[in-house]
This record gives sequence, structure tokens and C-alpha cells, in this order.
Amino acid sequence: MVEKIRKSLRDSAAARWSALFIVSFTMLCGYFLTDIMAPLAGLLEGQLGWSRADYGTFTSSYGWFNVFLLMLIFGGIILDKLGVRMTGMGATAVMVIGTAIKYWAVSTGSLDGQTLFGLDAQVLWASIGFATFAIGVEVAGITVSKIIVKWFKGKELATAMGMEMAMARIGTAMALGFSVPIAKATGVIDVSRPVLVALIGLCIGLIAFIVYVMMDKKLEASEATGEIIVKNPEDEFRLSDIGKILGNKGWWYIAILCVLFYSAVFPFLKYATDLMVNKFGVKEDLAGLIPMLLPFGNILLTPLFGGIYDKKGKGATIMIIGSILLILVHALFSVPGLNSWIFAMVLVVVLGIAFSLVPSAMWPSVPKIVPEKRLGTAYSLIFWVQNWGLMGVPLLIGWVLEKYCVTGQTVRDGLTVTTYDYTLPMLIFTCFGILALLFAFLLKAEDKKKGYGLESPNIQHLS
Repeated sequence: MVEKIRKSLRDSAAARWSALFIVSFTMLCGYFLTDIMAPLAGLLEGQLGWSRADYGTFTSSYGWFNVFLLMLIFGGIILDKLGVRMTGMGATAVMVIGTAIKYWAVSTGSLDGQTLFGLDAQVLWASIGFATFAIGVEVAGITVSKIIVKWFKGKELATAMGMEMAMARIGTAMALGFSVPIAKATGVIDVSRPVLVALIGLCIGLIAFIVYVMMDKKLEASEATGEIIVKNPEDEFRLSDIGKILGNKGWWYIAILCVLFYSAVFPFLKYATDLMVNKFGVKEDLAGLIPMLLPFGNILLTPLFGGIYDKKGKGATIMIIGSILLILVHALFSVPGLNSWIFAMVLVVVLGIAFSLVPSAMWPSVPKIVPEKRLGTAYSLIFWVQNWGLMGVPLLIGWVLEKYCVTGQTVRDGLTVTTYDYTLPMLIFTCFGILALLFAFLLKAEDKKKGYGLESPNIQHLS
């Protein structure tokens, strides 16, 4: 009878999928804010006077605290020690605080004409807000991954992870598609309005996570047996674990592949709307709808490809195919004469396929390379390496656009904005794809040498 009660909540499909939906909704709200400024690059220049270099600085701030202050790594340690409830609540609250700072920075006039540390004060404070938010959303992402394992271990784990990723991509799609219309909703352009909408959404996401906390307590109560559980000292976090992970060549190949691949996708999305306006001549109100196709493709394909990896294997091969598609897309985006918006839509769809292939195989491959007791630290370190790219690449692209790619000026919606040639940035993204392909091949060779089983089905490990 005790055994039946202990399993009852986890065995309830309604309970575990409800828990997944709640935490996924919180992440959806987080990713909505992450990309809310991406379609506004032109409007930021026209209304607030931000250059593309300023926008690149702001976008790169996502990784400031996570990279230089090691907040992601500390977040992983805190998660292992304090559990998902306290860590998740803290991370979600940090998201709200960071977004509030960002909203204040872009909505107030008190910073006009001021500089701090050589930067426009408004750009700096907006960047500080975004960097603070990034601590919360990245730690929340690690926490949600652990929550999914907690509820779905031995059940539909791969599908659940794919569904959570799909819901997060809905947040990205909504940001890309609706940011400009929200900014223009009243007939008067206001770039702070989309940030306010995102802030309200995050407050709702915080409330949703509070609901999850209550569910999590019920889950643990349903599994309580009255026994005193003694933790094995070997399962506790040790600094030596970091050294063992960093000494693993297979882990490095995945981490570098991750930073290269994500650096060719997420920073691209930050500039994709501006690309559609400058190269393909799409109206600013509609330009975000084309990059929006990428995350919507992820919604359908990521769980599908994850299921294929579970049943058929070929994880390293899947990553190689995804890297090849990434190279193809960015190389074609860089060709000057190919400027049909229909062609752009096709390329974004193919990029969406690539972005479904690589993550669906990459993240489930980590447990095959790293022992389970070091898994949380391994993931947090990969996220940390990834944040170097998410910080540096947007800064690089913004600088390149400002230095080498200005083609003139034009007037849009009564605002004078600069026009750009995106050929060079697309070639930079292509180079990232080529390097990602190289490390995907190195990973496959390492797998063959060490026998990690990346080409084997995941499902056989359940037997």
C-alpha cells in the first residue's frame, strides 16, 4: 500500500504533464523576453539613437555575469545542494528583477545624454538588466531540465525534454513575430512597450512556478516512505569533479560544438529581422514573421528527431547532418544576388531543421560521455562555454556591421535609419558552421575510439 501511494503522483499522466506544462510556460515567458529586442534594432536606432554597435553591446551583455562571474557554474552547484524548488524560485525572481531594470532603462528619459564607463548610460543600464535576467533564465533552464528528469525518469523522458524545448521556442517565435506590432500598437512607436509586455508575462511565469512548487511538494510527499535517507558522500559535489569533466576530450568536443552551433543560430536571430529588411526588402512590420518560422519548425521537429535518436541511434551522424545544413543556409544567405523573400523563408525553414537536429542529439549524448553523478556540473559547464558565444558573437556582428557594412541611410515610419549589407556577417556565421562540422566529426571519431555509444539507440540503455 505504501508503495502504491509512493508512486501514485508520478504515475499520474495528468500530474506529470501538468508539471511539465507549468515549468515550460515559465521558460516560454523567459525566452519571449530573451528575443523581444531582436526585431527592434531599426526602431532602437530611430527612437533611442542606438547604433548597431550599441545594439551588439546590449545583446552581448547576456553573457556578462554568467561568463565572467561564473554565475552559471555557481547556479549548477546551488541546484545540486538546494534542490529545484528554491533554485527555480530564485532564478525566476532574478528574471523579473533583470527585466524590470531593462524596462526602466529603455523607457526613462532620465538617462538621455549621459555616459557611464564610456558607454551610453541607457545602453549600459539596459545591458545590466539583460545580463541580470540572463542569470535567471540560464539557471532556470538547468533547473527545469532536472525537474523533467525528476517527473519523467523511466517514462517519456526524451519526449518531455523535446516538448519543453518546443514550448520555449514558442516564446522565441512570439517575440520575433509580435515585438514590432506591439511597439507600434497605439500608432506611436514605443520600443519599451514590448519589454513591458514581457515583464508582465514573467510575473505570470513566476506565479506559475509557485504553483509548480506546490506540486513538487506533493510529489515528494507521495514518495515519502518514512525511511531515513543517508546520502552517499560520493554523490556530493567536489571541486575535483570539475577537473575530471574538463579532462574529458569527448565533453570538450560537445561543448565546443555547442558554442559554435548556437553562436550561428541565436545571434543570427538577433539580427535576422534586420537582415530581412535590409537584404530582402521585407516591410519592418512583417520582417519578424520570417525568422519566426525557425522556432515554429523546432516545435514540431525537435521531439521527432529526439525520438529517432532514442530508437535508431546515430547521434553523432545527426549532429554532422545538422552542421552541414547550417553551413548551407548561411552560405546562401551571404550570396548578394539571392534576395527573394520566398528564398529567405526556405532558408529559415532549413535552418530550423538544422536547429532541431543538433540539439535533439547533442543534449542526450552528454550522459553517455559523463557519469551521472557529474551530469549537473557537466551541463552547467557546457552552458557556461555556450554563453561565451552568446556574449561575444552579437558584439562581433554589431561591430562588423558598424565598421564595414554601412551602405547609406533611409527613412522608415518617419525615422531616419542606417542601411546595411549583411554579406560579411553571413560569411562569419558560415565559418562557425564549418568549425561546428569539424568538431562533429572529431566527436564521432572520439566515440568510435572510446565506445561511448553515440551511434547506438538510447532505448537499449533502459533494458
